[in-house]
Amino acid sequence: MAVFTLKIVDGNNRVLREESGEEYAGLVYDEPYREGDSIQLETTEKDCYVVWQADDALGPAFCYLTDSKIVYEVPFGEKKIPYSPKSFSGEKHYLYVRAAREDEISAYRNLALNVYDQHGDRGCFPHASANVETRGESVFAALNAIDGVCENRGHGEWPYASWGINMQDDAEMKVEFGREVEADCIRLYTRADFPHDNWWKQVKLEFSDGSVLVWDLEKSVKPHEISFAPKKITWVRLYDLLKADDPSPFPALSQMEVYGRNI
Repeated sequence: MAVFTLKIVDGNNRVLREESGEEYAGLVYDEPYREGDSIQLETTEKDCYVVWQADDALGPAFCYLTDSKIVYEVPFGEKKIPYSPKSFSGEKHYLYVRAAREDEISAYRNLALNVYDQHGDRGCFPHASANVETRGESVFAALNAIDGVCENRGHGEWPYASWGINMQDDAEMKVEFGREVEADCIRLYTRADFPHDNWWKQVKLEFSDGSVLVWDLEKSVKPHEISFAPKKITWVRLYDLLKADDPSPFPALSQMEVYGRNI
């Protein structure tokens, strides 16, 4: 039985609040966050499924932990722009973590969804990464494409954050699951802030099993969806993105959803 610990830690590594419990830990923090603060999740059993909430405005996330300690940095300044203005704000915060139930683990779901993804491999999956993010700005980071916000009719600050490719033809994005899953459907919300945006007329999907899908897209605000025979995979890569013949040089991705089940 896993023991979970939640901590609020400041920039000097001083623990400001801490709570622990078997299979569940909840924490209420009655102070405003300050720059340098982090939310830390520790578990006695790694390689496990959890539901955890680092912020009550963002809500809970179903995640797979491959490490015994997760450090989530509270965003400030430029890093805060992709998030709801209500998140991490105020003087009272409710956090919790619990072991995921068997019905949650076996459910058909969007396996790519993780509102608490961060840059770098932090041991909390799913995780999105890319070989380029426009000007290194947070509003164009790959993690924005798996945060559950599908609004694609604008660009920039929340709720219009997206994965921006800096106009590079060799741009690619990877979603890793941290374990083997079975997927059979992918949905893309390409950014549709027309006429500011371009769009991709074709993309490719490569899977960890070595298979590749070529996918023709069209100009649309609606999601693109492709179904396929179930694949047992640990990651999927979006690449070879072919722009349409349009004056705009700015295609981008608002959200990527990967549907299937845990094995």
